[in-house]
Amino acid sequence: MSEKALEASELKTLPSWQPFEWIVALRFLGEGRTQTAFIISGVALGVAVIVFMSALMAGLQSNITKSVLSGQAHIQLQPAKETVRPLRSSNSTLAVGAVVEGAIIQTPLQRIDSIDQWQSIMVQISEIPDVLVVSPAAKGSALVVRGNTSQAISINGVKPDLYFQIIDMTDKMVSGTMDLTGSDILIGIELASDLGVSLGDKILVTMATGADNTLTITGIFDFGNKTANSQTTYVALRTAQSLLGMVGSVSVLDVNVKDIYAAETIAQRIEASTGVQADSWIKNNAQLFTSLGAQQSSNTVIRLFVALSVALGIASVLVVSVVQKSREIGILRAMGITRGQILRIFLLQGGLLGLCGSIIGSAMGGGGLLIWMQMLTGEDGSPLFSLSLEPSLFIGALLLATLTGLISAFVPALSAARLDPVVAIRG
Repeated sequence: MSEKALEASELKTLPSWQPFEWIVALRFLGEGRTQTAFIISGVALGVAVIVFMSALMAGLQSNITKSVLSGQAHIQLQPAKETVRPLRSSNSTLAVGAVVEGAIIQTPLQRIDSIDQWQSIMVQISEIPDVLVVSPAAKGSALVVRGNTSQAISINGVKPDLYFQIIDMTDKMVSGTMDLTGSDILIGIELASDLGVSLGDKILVTMATGADNTLTITGIFDFGNKTANSQTTYVALRTAQSLLGMVGSVSVLDVNVKDIYAAETIAQRIEASTGVQADSWIKNNAQLFTSLGAQQSSNTVIRLFVALSVALGIASVLVVSVVQKSREIGILRAMGITRGQILRIFLLQGGLLGLCGSIIGSAMGGGGLLIWMQMLTGEDGSPLFSLSLEPSLFIGALLLATLTGLISAFVPALSAARLDPVVAIRG
């Protein structure tokens, strides 16, 4: 009896508890060590690319989103803007605007409006399961005066215990505290520099209506944005209401939700139930959100092409293996091995190639990410952006590569199972 027939006979006489298909699959892979090593290397490289690109894209998107949301709420409720209305005039030739059948179409001046019944709306929104926090605010424009220097600013009257859950100021404070009483104000570092002021100094805030108030600087912050640092200020809600002539009223309700990417859906639901205009950060940053979606689509396409190349590599190796092992397959079939067992042998080879390659590739991808984070650092030595190595990323890559190996092995496995034992042995 030939050596190959003896090997097949030994495999056939193994105890029933031993996994026959696994032993044959491992033996076939071991006999073609060079081919096996090359295909595992190819799979590992593909998985490393998938892991690296996926984590990199996710980190970039997370940092961009975090940067955008660092200075704004997920959803903002505000009164609807004044709409264009027709104005009647006894002398249409003296009116300014478009004349339509005696009516003059004129855009009214925009003024600071309050949200009707804002307390009840606030309670209603807070009861939505997806909502984390709701904060009332009174916002408007003002002029800050210090000696002979004056500058236009944006007044934000807030309740610190609520609003600073919307906008986390903890890591943005350069000096001072976030506490706000009736005579306190928080300003940005650019405004402080322009006015030549520091903590404890007093500044005069004047409104267009003539209302004014002298406030004490109790905190200086840095948003990392020159415009925001030179214009944005925070005062207590009651102080802003008094300056804006909105005693007991608010102009904005800021809302944060659990899932930031569901903000637009929740905003539409809030608007439908309350009748108040609700704008999400997605709507306000539509162009940016479109760019993030394009990045995600590009990442998906890259992963698909890498997975396709891995599948073709595994399939090509197993097709060659079927040709090389046709005589062994014929002997096994002649000794009573079923087509189903032959099919499983080659499917196992594909799955094992994918599994081994994915384990090595995940380690390569993770190591590459750690090196990347160490190489790209800011002036202070901190990473330019944070990367989160989620276990789900590696588990997903492992499952994807293993499944790809099984699928790509199906055609060669089916071809091996269909071999005629007589023809295979004679060949």
